[in-house]
Amino acid sequence: GLQQRADAAGIPFVTTQAGGMFGLYFSGADDIVTFDDVMASDAALFGRFFHLMLEGGVYLAPSAFEAGFTSIAHGEAELKLTLDAAERAFAALK
Repeated sequence: GLQQRADAAGIPFVTTQAGGMFGLYFSGADDIVTFDDVMASDAALFGRFFHLMLEGGVYLAPSAFEAGFTSIAHGEAELKLTLDAAERAFAALK
């Protein structure tokens, strides 16, 4: 998924999820658990990632502090588009 692509690109990145809700954080932390963990993440890098994903056809929440959501409306084609766009975005962030 996203974590594997970030790791392959050498980008400090942590994902969190609960059901269909997820968070994306540019951080070298092992996990994001507390408010301080969130505040220590790189919001500016998230902003660059957001714009790269948008260019790749994927619309994420524009703030590093907002959750994203998946649903049954997101099938294999949407997941592939997202993962491919993320791989290109992570490569561009190096």
